Amino acid sequence: MADSLHVPCVLFVCVHNAGRSQMAAAWLSHLARGSVRVYSAGTDPADEIDSAAVAVMAEAGVDISAELPKALDVATVLEADVCVTMGCGDTCPVFPGKRYLDWTLQDPAGQDTETVRRVRDEIKVLVEGLIRELAPDRRSATG
Repeated sequence: MADSLHVPCVLFVCVHNAGRSQMAAAWLSHLARGSVRVYSAGTDPADEIDSAAVAVMAEAGVDISAELPKALDVATVLEADVCVTMGCGDTCPVFPGKRYLDWTLQDPAGQDTETVRRVRDEIKVLVEGLIRELAPDRRSATG
C-alpha cells in the first residue's frame, strides 16, 4: 500500500508542443482528476497552441486556450514515470530506467477540423487506457 502514496507523473512530448501533446496532457489532467501529474513539452516548441486543437478540445469541454508550448528539458524527463512520445523520433532524450511509449498519431497541424477531431478522440482513448494502468482506482470524469 506504500506505493499508493506515489502520484505517477506522465510527460507527453511532440515536436512543437502545440497540438497532440497539449491535447494528451489536457485529457489526462481532465480525466484523471489529480491522480496523475501531467507535463507536456516539445523538442522544437511553437510560438502558440494550434487553434484547431484549442477549438476541438473546447468542443469536448476541455479548455487549453491558456496553455503555451514549452521546451523539453532533461529535468522534466527525469521526473516522469512515463514519457509518451508522439512523432519526435530520435530527438527525444532516452534515459535508462524510464518507461517510454510511442503513440503514432497524425500531426493535427494544418489539418481540417474533422481530422483534428479524430486525432483528439484517438488521444482520449489512449489516455483512458493509460489512466486504467497508472491509476486503476480512478474513474474518468466521463464514466
